[in-house]
Amino acid sequence: MQPNLAGLKLAFAFVTTAVLFSATPSRGQTTRIPLPPPHADFPISQGVWVGDTLYLSGMMASTLSSPTPGDTKEQTISTIKQIQQALEGQKLTLGDVVMMHAYLAGDPTKGSKMDFAGFMAGYTQFFGTRDQPNKPARSAMQVAALAAPAGLIEIEVIAVRPK
Repeated sequence: MQPNLAGLKLAFAFVTTAVLFSATPSRGQTTRIPLPPPHADFPISQGVWVGDTLYLSGMMASTLSSPTPGDTKEQTISTIKQIQQALEGQKLTLGDVVMMHAYLAGDPTKGSKMDFAGFMAGYTQFFGTRDQPNKPARSAMQVAALAAPAGLIEIEVIAVRPK
């Protein structure tokens, strides 16, 4: 007996479509979080909720406008504290972060190479600790430049609301 290929193809297409639509959140599940003042007019959101997943825009150190913006370690600490504050505003913690992308600019004091050791010295104060053992999946890469000339690091994260 020959299998009904047309019927199998139709069933496969139906199952594939059903899986895709069940995995795609509806428009009603998307919530945008505006940037806080004084940046509220900037044309991006601080974050976007899609279902139980929060996507935070890249953040940089709060020290960038000071005369001494700090090295990579100091900027990493400042940036993660800002991320922590944004997460707390959404009733999340750093332990809820599942993915991190860290963009490091070349440090002029390090021969224009990214200061990965400085980044790790700041990062490990917040992730994989006794108080906060969760570690996200992560990428860290050197970029040509960041939007703020004194910036050495920009970090974006994805966090998931615990069930």
